Amino acid sequence: MAVNRKEAIREFKARKVPRGVFEVRSAAAGRVWVESSPNLDAARNGLWFMLRNGSHGNKELQAEWNQRGAEALQFHVLETLDDDVPAMGLNDLLKEKKRHWAAKLSALMLSPV
Repeated sequence: MAVNRKEAIREFKARKVPRGVFEVRSAAAGRVWVESSPNLDAARNGLWFMLRNGSHGNKELQAEWNQRGAEALQFHVLETLDDDVPAMGLNDLLKEKKRHWAAKLSALMLSPV
């Protein structure tokens, strides 16, 4: 049993986490917000958690959630980064990609760059 647990922990630590840029879209309001994340899997969960609790820092997005609910918002991954992107330049690359997608979609940013 201990061998399986150790192997599971090793596999968990070695897994590749998708990194990149995502959008949150409200078709009803005609608004789009863009954000980047070093962990796209966790980004949606964290975002929805903050919105459910009324604690998201973006007042406009929080108001949209409060007014229309979760059903009105869609989460879509726009771009994922290759696994070979070095950790040293990751944050700068994520910021650059976030600015690119915000401009391309005429979108708002969830947080400042």
